[in-house]
Amino acid sequence: MELFDSLKFKIVRRNIKIVFPEATDPRILGAAARLKAEELVEPVLIGSKEEITKAAAARGITTENFEIIDPDNFDRWDEMVESFVERRKGKATKEQAEKILKDVNYFGTMLTYMGITEGMVSGAIHSTGDTVRPALQIIKTKPGVSRTSGAFLMVRGRDQEKYLFSDCAINVNPTAQELAEIAVDSAKTAELFDIEPKVALLSFSTKGSAKAPEVDKVAEATEIARKLAPEYQIDGELQFDAAYISAVAQLKAPESKVAGEATVFVFPELQSGNIGYKIAQRFGNFEAIGPILQGLNKPVSDLSRGANEEDVYKLSIITAAQTLMEK
Repeated sequence: MELFDSLKFKIVRRNIKIVFPEATDPRILGAAARLKAEELVEPVLIGSKEEITKAAAARGITTENFEIIDPDNFDRWDEMVESFVERRKGKATKEQAEKILKDVNYFGTMLTYMGITEGMVSGAIHSTGDTVRPALQIIKTKPGVSRTSGAFLMVRGRDQEKYLFSDCAINVNPTAQELAEIAVDSAKTAELFDIEPKVALLSFSTKGSAKAPEVDKVAEATEIARKLAPEYQIDGELQFDAAYISAVAQLKAPESKVAGEATVFVFPELQSGNIGYKIAQRFGNFEAIGPILQGLNKPVSDLSRGANEEDVYKLSIITAAQTLMEK
């Protein structure tokens, strides 16, 4: 079964509510209409009903069956403000909260935190920081996870090949502990896409072939990750060729159960992760889907501002599927 067919099967007719703060954007409206028509997601649109209806009409879309929530006329506004002040634990007064919550990303994140919606998709016209910051402040990371991270699903040849690359979006230079947590979170994300997680922590060294503090960090992260999640196959430090090519693995890491068979590739820091996924995308003709934010208590997805309607549609399906991970 093709990847997205499998994900659609998991979420269809489950009435999963996903909030879209950028509801006047034509890409968002087009994707929301498709998701609604296919009964994959119940879109919740944020903003003025008049403005959203006008923008939708320009796309030939009717909003009659959409749930639209206007922050200026929200019947649970006082409850939201009180909940936000409590969640921020003294970092925002009531007056500050009322101002902050007029920001659509904060408002949408609070809808998810309060359980009115189950996840959020934003970023089509907002920066990553504008999307992720409210999620970190309000939804926060799961117990045992110190930081969120961003994974890319890499797909080529109608799902003949699919891998997970992380962290390629968030953490500039994670510590060994953070890298280990990223590895474990990535294994869990891989399972969502029916990828058997064989996790390789990447380096420019394989099993001590080079000596440097950067290598030591990856080796330490591997040991921590194994203790955190002994149920997963995790190995490092491995060079990419040793992780990916079985013939090289036989030479460089013959005793490894991951080398040569890796499906999840964890990069040691953001610079190499970002470069790596873009090389695979541009030279290797992989489709890069993401970033998929990992480690949050509830799913929030960050679109690229260069995203098209298809990107919004696919990331929304992934976000809806993520809501099922803890159920």
